[in-house]
Amino acid sequence: MNFRMATIEDVKDIVALLADDELGKTRERTSEVVDAEYIQSFKDIEAQAGNQILLAVENETVIGCLQLTFIPTLARGGMKRAQIEGVRVHKEHQKKGVGRALFEEAIRLSKESHCGLVQLTTDKRRSDAHIFYERLGFEVTHEGMKLFL
Repeated sequence: MNFRMATIEDVKDIVALLADDELGKTRERTSEVVDAEYIQSFKDIEAQAGNQILLAVENETVIGCLQLTFIPTLARGGMKRAQIEGVRVHKEHQKKGVGRALFEEAIRLSKESHCGLVQLTTDKRRSDAHIFYERLGFEVTHEGMKLFL
């Protein structure tokens, strides 16, 4: 397994991973041709400094992904933080260490970028994911809130 940053050619595979779970299948749209909104969003991610999609790849096949964004802040003495979103591992590769390795790489990149903490949000219904994140050392420290527009 190798890690690399996603390119626009990976968008279809990433969207398929995002859609391939109980919650994702209600949120994402997959088809033979990738929707223009996904392509534009990927271009926006690429254009923003410190924003990337990290892939786990095996034999040139995308088997896992997460979005990793470095956020400069004034809070906590100007500490930069890393935000992880959109974590998925292909069903055939779950429980084989892919997720752990993907997170270890994201944390390594965060340290390399001088981030003082790594944060993530996770849907309250993803109890298995909560256990996974806690095993990686993440702690529940805040209550997240969203306003859908």
